[in-house]
Amino acid sequence: MWAAIVSQAVLWIWFLGCVTTWRIGKWLLVEGMGLKSAEFAMLCLYSLALAAFWINRPAGKWVLLAVLVLWFVVQFFCHWYYTIFGAGEKKLRGYNDCFRGTLRLFPESDERLIPDLYHIVLHLLILLNILLASIVR
Repeated sequence: MWAAIVSQAVLWIWFLGCVTTWRIGKWLLVEGMGLKSAEFAMLCLYSLALAAFWINRPAGKWVLLAVLVLWFVVQFFCHWYYTIFGAGEKKLRGYNDCFRGTLRLFPESDERLIPDLYHIVLHLLILLNILLASIVR
């Protein structure tokens, strides 16, 4: 139970970076898109799903799982699909321009989309939360 609470809080705080810019010293982790963005809408949806989970556990668990799975599917098709299968020049240019200057574990590629550190951690946190929400009674 504590693992679920901690992982939900960490995911919420981490994803807040998509709304407000996060920096680690001189390095840009993620540039926030602001309150009028799809990212903020997703943060609100995740917040409502968390509230449902904690207020009405049997039904709320399924609401939270649905939101997390939807979120992961969207992230997969925005990032990992192009990492696995490659991306066109326009997609690569757009992605690399959008996340230029962010902290990376792996360098950009001319053929595949390579997520930055922020997105790798975000996707792992979403998966962890799916797993933990699945096993919480």
